[in-house]
Amino acid sequence: MKKIRENIIVKTVLMLIVALVAFTVLVIVIGYREMTQALLDQYADGAFRTAGISARFVNPDKIDDFAASGGEGEEYKETWNRLSAICNSTGSTFIYVIVPDTSDYQHITFLFSTMNQESKYTQYEFGYVRETTNEEYAYKYRQICENHSARELVIRDKGYIETDPHITAMIPLPGSDGECKAILCVQRQMDKMIEVRNSYVAKVILVMAIIALLTIVGLVLRLTQSLLRPIHVITGEATRFAAENVQTGEKLTNTIRSKDEIGQLADAIDRMELQVHDYVSHLTRVTAEKERISTELSLAARIQMDMIPSVFPAFPDRTDFDIYASVEPAREIGGDFYNFFLIDDTHLCAIIADVSGKGVPAALFMMASTIVLVDNARMGKSPAEILKSANEAICSTNREEMFVTVWLGILDLETGKLTAANAGHEYPFLKQPEGGYEMLTDPHSFVVGGLENTVYRNYEIMMEPGARLYVYTDGVVEATDQNEVLFGTDRLLSALNKEPNAEPEKLLANVRESVDAFVGDAEQFDDMTMLCLKYNGPVTSQAHTF
Repeated sequence: MKKIRENIIVKTVLMLIVALVAFTVLVIVIGYREMTQALLDQYADGAFRTAGISARFVNPDKIDDFAASGGEGEEYKETWNRLSAICNSTGSTFIYVIVPDTSDYQHITFLFSTMNQESKYTQYEFGYVRETTNEEYAYKYRQICENHSARELVIRDKGYIETDPHITAMIPLPGSDGECKAILCVQRQMDKMIEVRNSYVAKVILVMAIIALLTIVGLVLRLTQSLLRPIHVITGEATRFAAENVQTGEKLTNTIRSKDEIGQLADAIDRMELQVHDYVSHLTRVTAEKERISTELSLAARIQMDMIPSVFPAFPDRTDFDIYASVEPAREIGGDFYNFFLIDDTHLCAIIADVSGKGVPAALFMMASTIVLVDNARMGKSPAEILKSANEAICSTNREEMFVTVWLGILDLETGKLTAANAGHEYPFLKQPEGGYEMLTDPHSFVVGGLENTVYRNYEIMMEPGARLYVYTDGVVEATDQNEVLFGTDRLLSALNKEPNAEPEKLLANVRESVDAFVGDAEQFDDMTMLCLKYNGPVTSQAHTF
């Protein structure tokens, strides 16, 4: 049974059957809809013509008199007889005249109700009041009475229906003053339409079944002769070669001489046997090299991350500040980095930087830059002096002409004075205790490693207790969505001010959430690094552990 299912002819036949069934379903659906619409249009047109004829025999100005007659009186009976005659002669199920309750259209009163004599249903007596069938009917009544609609149609062919699927054509009966006095309705059952439609579907199914049978028989005969036998030969040789990995002296093209795709496949198998040994050897070498490179990249990524503070809280014994940072490389290893450390008991240094380029070169340059910056910072230099010394050291050996943007700040934990310098990095955002985050357009100098003898400038900020500083790399603001639209500083500012008083870790999580929601599934090509520093104010006494 399994071999039968795997036979190419069986698969082809099954695919053909599926295609024919799909085509048949499509034809039936289209025909079903078109025929249903055509028949509905015909039914509706006939119902409205019947309604128009019937309306000639109902005097709208006598509606009040008819309502007061109690269903008696010569004129009432004459009108009822004419409506009844029209109902029977046109094949309509019901012809009736109603007066809706115009206060809410939830009830109707029957003045005339006639029924086809062949109908199995029960007609309503004069003056019978019933609830409106549903909201659709109420809407149609309102359209006629209030919006002066000349005709309305209701089609009921779904759900529970008291009198089977049918259509109801409605027209107004306007008095001499132009106001609608009553509504004349003609109901026609849809059983004939459904019968014609079902007959069409059955005929289509029968014709398509005959076509499918003839097509399948012809296809099986043709496939057996021109496809199945050659494929069996090719399959046997391919199976043998996969098991033995040894070429045979007899080529497939000597047995299969056709020039079509089957012959081309046989020739391809012959050539594959000639090339497969070299290919397998090459693939083995490439796979081993790829595994080695992957292992080395993983090791490099671990070494790189080990150079960045990653344990939080970073200073659990300090209450005068809080700091949190994160880095997400776009590749296995990246060029962004951050660092923070206490220079002494009262001065905290924070660094965030972005190396030009990506991959291993950027990672190596990043590690070298980190060492140079941190070493100079621990010497007690100002931010501008640190950047100057780092620039001189990097430029002296920078044969690859790489560079790094750096923001570096030193916070005096006793006074809240932040002294910082910016070497071509993104503008930071500052939040004082009162108010929200605002972009700090600090003075910029040239990037580190870009030009010898570059002068860097310090600037100062007074951070009040409770103030927060947020710094980041361009991977945040240059994150793009699927339309290549940048996240930008405006969206970043909104993300920061979503919870402006959030603690540093929560703040970074809010920004990351906003970026992720913006970019969606779009691939990102730049590292994303962020750092938030909160200054709580000086403390009079505390034990410090370094």
